[in-house]
Amino acid sequence: MNKIFLVAQREFLTRVQKKTFLLSTIGLPLIIFLFYGMIIYFSVKTTDNFRIAVADKANIFNGKIASKDNEVLFEFVKSDTAALQNAIDQKTYEAYLYVPATFTLDGKDSLRFRSGKAVGLMTREKIQSSINKALEEKRLANFNITRAQLDSLQQEKEYIQYSSAGGKTENDAKVGVSYAVGMISGFMIYIILFIYGTMVMRGVMEEKVSRIAEVIISSVKPFQLMMGKIFGIGAVGLVQFIIWIILVFGLQFAIAMLFPSVVESMQGQPIQPAGMQAAQAVKSSGALAGVMSGLNSINFPFIIGCFIFYFIGGYLLYSSLFAAVGSAVNEDPQDAQSLLLPITMPIIFAIVIMMKAVNDPNSTLAIFGSLFPLTSPIVMMARVAHGVPEGVTYFQLILSVVFLILGFLGTTWVAAKIYRTGILMYGKKITWKEMWKWAWKKN
Repeated sequence: MNKIFLVAQREFLTRVQKKTFLLSTIGLPLIIFLFYGMIIYFSVKTTDNFRIAVADKANIFNGKIASKDNEVLFEFVKSDTAALQNAIDQKTYEAYLYVPATFTLDGKDSLRFRSGKAVGLMTREKIQSSINKALEEKRLANFNITRAQLDSLQQEKEYIQYSSAGGKTENDAKVGVSYAVGMISGFMIYIILFIYGTMVMRGVMEEKVSRIAEVIISSVKPFQLMMGKIFGIGAVGLVQFIIWIILVFGLQFAIAMLFPSVVESMQGQPIQPAGMQAAQAVKSSGALAGVMSGLNSINFPFIIGCFIFYFIGGYLLYSSLFAAVGSAVNEDPQDAQSLLLPITMPIIFAIVIMMKAVNDPNSTLAIFGSLFPLTSPIVMMARVAHGVPEGVTYFQLILSVVFLILGFLGTTWVAAKIYRTGILMYGKKITWKEMWKWAWKKN
């Protein structure tokens, strides 16, 4: 056990002390959050008001056109088109809206809009929306219909109340958030298995090709060398995730301090005059409240605990297989591609099952995928996001844990026997048929 620890320590320190580790672990997240911060900055940055002079000769708007924000301002004036054009030339206004006396709501004549410069697409949509809403208010008044009555008729109501087998009421927000959490968790483990499994395989290949493995095996058993590499590289991955989690929470606090208007908009406080129209639109539509309600219904401590277990279990199971492939490969890296197919196929198959499991977590295929050790790390995360007992029962979860542990022990035993023979085998192209003979070869 002490030798396994020494090999793991060497693998861990060798990778952590490299500049590439610091760049990928700290530099990359910082760059991503820097771009994220720049997007928020330019979203909340104060912009100049687009002032529009309105000459309402038909008295259609009754001296008022409401705007959702302060970027577009409508100011009513009593001027003709010549005076309005002169105001634009003098840059008193950016544009003018002329309503001829012959304009009516039935479509007779049209409004005349002119600007002194090109109008952006977003600004054009805001102007059009404000004018259309004002005209709609006028039409409603002609039919003696209030805005509140119209909104009440158009409001969508949920007449069906969904409940799960556990008796808990479910809404669309909870189902949507569970879907997203399951997809993200499953894909993260999918990426982890490929990245760190391949890292183990390349580490074994490098030591074999450079003949360093022959020197190490003179003092360390092949099984100890293999397990030391697996634990060492796994520790590197675990450290990376811990650093990423710390960076995510730390940078979120930093963004909240640098952009308090964003926090105020998310907490339901008034948004500062200049910014975050997108956040205000989400808030007014009720979508943000639904998402927050869905997030509150998710048992994140339970999901995080499951994620850590299936991350470790899945990594240990597949990394032993990747190590076995690495030990059998010689100088030609293309040999690894042909040997990797039986290992990568279950991972890809797990993604296919996961797409089914996030929509129907209790289907036969989803249950099978969450119990089968080669697919359970990915598929089970899609099911546990829906909760217990809605997405998965405790019995199925315990059974999946037991099968994954047994699967790890079985693959480690097989991989160790392949590793012991393959690490010292040179000059011969190895196939899976021959590796299978090594696995069942008696000592």
